[in-house]
Amino acid sequence: MSTNQMKKPGSANAAAGTSSDGGQGALRRWAPLIVLAALMALVFAMGWHKYLSFKTIGLNYETLRGFIADNLIVSVLAYMALYVAVIALSLPGGLIMTLSGGLLFGWAVGAPATVVAATVGATIIFLVARTSFGESMAARAGPWIAKLRAGFQEDALSYLLFLRLVPAFPFFVVNLAPALLGVPLRTYVIGTLLGIVPATTAFSVLGAGLGSAVESQNAIYNSCLAQHGTRGADACTYSIDTKALVTPELLAAFALLGVVALIPVVIKKFKSRSN
Repeated sequence: MSTNQMKKPGSANAAAGTSSDGGQGALRRWAPLIVLAALMALVFAMGWHKYLSFKTIGLNYETLRGFIADNLIVSVLAYMALYVAVIALSLPGGLIMTLSGGLLFGWAVGAPATVVAATVGATIIFLVARTSFGESMAARAGPWIAKLRAGFQEDALSYLLFLRLVPAFPFFVVNLAPALLGVPLRTYVIGTLLGIVPATTAFSVLGAGLGSAVESQNAIYNSCLAQHGTRGADACTYSIDTKALVTPELLAAFALLGVVALIPVVIKKFKSRSN
C-alpha cells in the first residue's frame, strides 16, 4: 500500500471534521439572524404590529395612567422592554412609542427610558448583523468598499453622530450600516446613545403635551360609538395626526446638529491637505 493510500482514511476524517466544524460555525453565525427574522415574521403574521398605534394608547390612556401611578418602576421597565423589541425587530412605530413614552411618563422619565431602550435595541441589531454577515462581507469586500470602510472607521463617531442626528436616514438602516463598515462596538454604542438624545427628547416633550388632545379625541370617539351602536367600529375613526408634529423647522434643527457633528471631520481633512 502506498503512502498516499495509507493517508486517505486520516485525510477523510480530517476533512469530515473540518466540514463539521465549518457547518457548526456557520450555524452559530447565522442563528441570531434566523431567530430575529423568525420573530419578525411571527409578529407580522399575527398582526401584533398593528397595536403599535396612537389609537391603542389613546383608548387605554386612563387605564395606563392609573397602572403607571401605582407601578411606576414596573411600567417603565415594561415600556423599555417593548421598545427594545420594536427596535430590534425593526417594527414600524418608533415615533409612536417615543411620543407615548412622553405622554404616559412625562418627558423627564420618558426621554431617558427611550434613549436607553433604543440604544439597546439598536445594539442588538448591530451585533446580529456584524456576527452574521458583517465580518464575512468585509473579508470579501472589493477595493472600493474597503476604502469606504477605512474612511468611515477613521472618523466613525462623527459620521455615526451625523447619521443619527439627521432624520433623512431610516433608523434601521443606520443600525445595519455600521456593522458592514466595521465600526467598533464601543463607538457604535456611544454614537447611538448621544446621537438619538436630541430627537428623542424633542418628541418626548411633544408627547407629554398631547394629553388634552388624547382626552378630547377619546370623548369624540366614544360619543360616535354611542351614536352608531354596533356599527360604530366601522363608522367611527380615531385620529391624532402625529405626523404634523414633525415640522420642517424641527427637521432643519436636527440637520443642523448633524452638520455640527461633521465639523471635526472637515477640520481634520482640511489640515491634512494643508500639510
